[in-house]
Amino acid sequence: MNPPYFVHNTRPLTRRTFLRGAGVALALPFLTDPATAAPSVMTKLPVALHPDNPRYFLFRGRPLVLVTASEHYGSVLNRAFDFEKYLDDAAGRGMTLTRTFLLYRELQTPRNPSSPCKPESPDYLAPWVRTGPGKAADGEPAYDLDRWNPEYFDRLSCFLRKASALGVVVELTLFSHTYTDLVWSLNPLNAQNNKQSVGKAAWPEYDSLKDSALVERQLSYARKIVQETCDFDNIYYEVCNEPAGGMPGHVSPAEVDEWQKGIASAVREELRQRDRKHLVFGTQAFDAGKLSQRLEESFTGPLWDAVNVHPHPFLKWKDRTYDMGNFMSKQLRLKELRDFCLAVSAASKPCVIDEDNAASLYRDAAGWTIHRKRAWMAVLSGSHYDYIDFSITVGSEAGTLDSRRGIRAWMGHLSAFIHSFDFVHARPRADWASGLPEHLVASGLAVEGKDYVAYLADGREAADSSAGEPIEGKAALDLPAGAFLVSFYSPTTGAGSPASRVEGGKKIDVDLPSFRHDVVIRATRVRQGDQK
Repeated sequence: MNPPYFVHNTRPLTRRTFLRGAGVALALPFLTDPATAAPSVMTKLPVALHPDNPRYFLFRGRPLVLVTASEHYGSVLNRAFDFEKYLDDAAGRGMTLTRTFLLYRELQTPRNPSSPCKPESPDYLAPWVRTGPGKAADGEPAYDLDRWNPEYFDRLSCFLRKASALGVVVELTLFSHTYTDLVWSLNPLNAQNNKQSVGKAAWPEYDSLKDSALVERQLSYARKIVQETCDFDNIYYEVCNEPAGGMPGHVSPAEVDEWQKGIASAVREELRQRDRKHLVFGTQAFDAGKLSQRLEESFTGPLWDAVNVHPHPFLKWKDRTYDMGNFMSKQLRLKELRDFCLAVSAASKPCVIDEDNAASLYRDAAGWTIHRKRAWMAVLSGSHYDYIDFSITVGSEAGTLDSRRGIRAWMGHLSAFIHSFDFVHARPRADWASGLPEHLVASGLAVEGKDYVAYLADGREAADSSAGEPIEGKAALDLPAGAFLVSFYSPTTGAGSPASRVEGGKKIDVDLPSFRHDVVIRATRVRQGDQK
């Protein structure tokens, strides 16, 4: 079999088209279909675990994989950010998720560029009004923790209503670890910033139970968020972004996890009182002292419905530590990422490779290619994926011209492709395509006897001068007896090749099209009555 080079004479797979190249009609989710858009008050079940496969989600009657290049979480808290423009672009590209911080405000640093989560002080919106007397650390009036901020909750409601109409799922992140004393100094719950003088804990103890007055306000805020948002079906809650303990002289990771349990319990209790069944996401606390994170309890215990995993070099699952790359380092680490996703796929919870920052600092083709490859590797290994797109800023809410042509388009292709596949009834399996050329790392999913997908990516690191050179060769396909249509798909163009018919029951050698970085193979059984 010698297929034509797949980038030419092909048609892209989009949300508004059907692909018949594999012999079947593949209808993709219409995220903006008025027939599936929810009203502002929820009349349907919220995002749920899929009953046939709890590693995936069910949303408005359709299976869902979470895939996105998200703005850096300031849609609500940054008054200057045009979230309508951002959401229109994300939905138009088929992205299924956006992640939103509801309180945490971040500082600009050379390694962590400007983003919507780093608003100028007059533009920062918090759940509480700023009345004074006195000034907070940022020079604006101090907060009154006894008074909720109507502007904040109006903006939150408008944001969720817009996302709901577009069919975009929103992760509502209640808290975040605070990292440094300087970051903690900006928090409304820091004693120097509010008239009640609540929040006298040291910054490493913000996400713990040590300061009872602070915890009381945290619980009140978490309940208020649930009360204001639980009528939307397109949301779920994350308790804390990057919870961490283990700083010398301060709370342990176990103590941080006790705090997380308290917040999660308050969230679930508010949901029960309102007869709502929204999902609660989270992860075990990172040990900052030992530079490690163990995840068994996250995936096996009852606290979290789904697990957000932030890739880093110290990730532990059972007896193995996975090096998934240093922060903003341009380290690809495809094998480690794949192997981790495959390991946790044995658990019965969704794994979200969350806030991937392997190369997000590098807003160029090289950085974006790393994230495209990591996204496909994760999703084709049974996980979900989100990445921070730092090209999205105030004034550029749909990204830049280059990012729209690059990572934003590429993530849309991934979303379109995976939602054309019956992933709910698939299992991770890449060995159906073997005998691959050197340097390739493979992941794959298979609906046994029916539909097979393999993602092949150049695993060479960016520091290797040969990385990205054209790859040619063959693949041996191991398919069961029967007729299959085999085609190729480009993650960069979103185009699929014409399909070639093969007979299974034996290994079939196929010529791979010449490609750079990555390509997808798909083999779909020919249904009775289909034409050749």
